[in-house]
Amino acid sequence: MTLLQTARSSTPARATAAASLAEQAYAFVKREIITMRLRPSEVLNEAELMALTGIGRTPVHQALHRLVHEGMLTIMPRKGIMVRPVSLDDVLAIIDVRLVNESYCVELAARHAQQHDYDAMQALLDRSAVCVAAHDIEGMMDIDREFHLAISAASRNPVLADILRGLHERSLRFWFISLSEPHHLEDVHEEHLELFDLLRKRDAEGARQSVQKHIEAFRATLFNRI
Repeated sequence: MTLLQTARSSTPARATAAASLAEQAYAFVKREIITMRLRPSEVLNEAELMALTGIGRTPVHQALHRLVHEGMLTIMPRKGIMVRPVSLDDVLAIIDVRLVNESYCVELAARHAQQHDYDAMQALLDRSAVCVAAHDIEGMMDIDREFHLAISAASRNPVLADILRGLHERSLRFWFISLSEPHHLEDVHEEHLELFDLLRKRDAEGARQSVQKHIEAFRATLFNRI
């Protein structure tokens, strides 16, 4: 094999490794933002993030700009990259769109869900009970997201599921804030149990009302926190 052939054959491997490092840096910084360990309006230091992650400048830089594109970070002239402040207007806009789309989604799920969908939801509810007992806010946040995604999958409408996935991604920081409210973990778990019971009964109207109540409770909790 010539030197040129060796270089060419190693290029995909290097590209894959670089992409993997950028993905790791992205996941780390995103988690820090969602869980408020990186505070709203905090200016980020790339060198500190490199030291924390053990990842080089280029992957960290790529990760930060991906988060800028997703709206979690913002570029401030002459200051650098800053964690986007928590905006009540942003969350209210997201909630309004969720109310419309998730109401329709649960109606579809009530009609089209299959046994494997119910099994997946039940497994998540079992994990949710453990998180409530341990007061595991981060774990509950992840399960909350997964539960709603499981319902989206059960709707058998991939376009709607993709829309809701994006809305849920944008809601994660607000979910963490709301779940930090005393007793809200228990409330969310009970609301999920109610919704699951209605889905199993194929009660489309009841499921629609239940998810609307669930989202409105989320809105009310955030009003007390932001």
